[in-house]
Amino acid sequence: MAQLLTERTVLTTLAALAVLGMFVLLCRARRVSTSVEDATLAALHRVTSAAPHLREGLNQESADKTGPHLRELLACVAVGIVDADGTLLTWDGEANHHYADLRTKIEQVLRTGKRDFLDHGDVVCEQRPCPMRHAAVVPLEVEGQVRGVLTVIAGGDRKRLLRAAAEVAHHVSTQLELAELQESKERLAQAEVRALRAQISPHFIYNALNTISSLIRTDPEHARDLLQEFADFTRYSFRNSGLYTTLADEIRNIDRYLTLESARFGPDRLNVQLKIAPEVLPVVVPFLALQPLVENAVRHGLANKPGGGTVSVTAEDNGSEALISVDDDGIGMDPELLDAELANAHLTGAHVGLGNINNRMRATFGNDYGLVVETEKGAGMKVIMRVPKFAPGVRPEPLAVEEPGVGLAAGPAAGR
Repeated sequence: MAQLLTERTVLTTLAALAVLGMFVLLCRARRVSTSVEDATLAALHRVTSAAPHLREGLNQESADKTGPHLRELLACVAVGIVDADGTLLTWDGEANHHYADLRTKIEQVLRTGKRDFLDHGDVVCEQRPCPMRHAAVVPLEVEGQVRGVLTVIAGGDRKRLLRAAAEVAHHVSTQLELAELQESKERLAQAEVRALRAQISPHFIYNALNTISSLIRTDPEHARDLLQEFADFTRYSFRNSGLYTTLADEIRNIDRYLTLESARFGPDRLNVQLKIAPEVLPVVVPFLALQPLVENAVRHGLANKPGGGTVSVTAEDNGSEALISVDDDGIGMDPELLDAELANAHLTGAHVGLGNINNRMRATFGNDYGLVVETEKGAGMKVIMRVPKFAPGVRPEPLAVEEPGVGLAAGPAAGR
């Protein structure tokens, strides 16, 4: 994931340099009284207007939206965009009667990945006057693979046309590469969520159902309440959509989990404290970012401790961030051993939930937002998470089914 983000930063920088190159070409080409500053601003507007559509990937809709911006940027007769299969996605401008003359060139560029051009004098044209003087056919490449072709029709100087078309094609290719990186990031995030779901202990599910079953005869009302908590917990944890959710929803799910575990262990062995500041409830967090930390505290911290202990979940307002911690007074572990196990978690499966959440936090909010773990053998464990109150592109997806709350909206939850 860190590698994806590094590549994304490099590509963004290259895109900015390409834009500056286009600015220079545009300013040199102008023969009117428009100032260099105005030309630069106009070019910047056109480039930024095209970028969001290119981030959607290369398809007919994005090509139709991008074509007019590229044609204005190049001040050319027409712009055509062709996909990797040779299908014309869009043609914005005139001289479309010459598209048939360009087909051979386009197919050759798709095969070789090398740009080509066509002069009007090399084709038969019955239109007088014809706006086309030259045409440039330039590949759109992502990671060395040709993803399509950009065709530019111009009525001016051929040398300038080739340079400008190459610069624009590089910019388009960079945006397409960013789109693929974003898609890869989302696929990876979805895979990590699936991995976290798989980590929800089958033993927990078995034990929860066994606990409910044992109460059906002795305390049927309590059993019914626990069964509802179990249903809500599984509905939330195994939902099919959404990479992000609100802290309020995560806390509700933690409350369900701890209610079920308290029924199994008994209040004397598992004490629970939830201290949640109401002002941080709307903060957006990665889906299933907290439940695995709480499960880790119960299963590894307290289950093997004689007499049990206490799990505390705290969420505080910290200026522009929410400060969240999951703390237990269980058996703890050697911090050096924990570091070693986290380093090989993808191979051994040890603490995979902890490593998974750490990676997702860093990928979502930046490298400064990784988890902080404080532990020592015999002294419990505390996992601290900092979450910015706002992050671009990070939005929760509403639940399809309205779920019953646990009273969090009214204020902080007291220790139980």
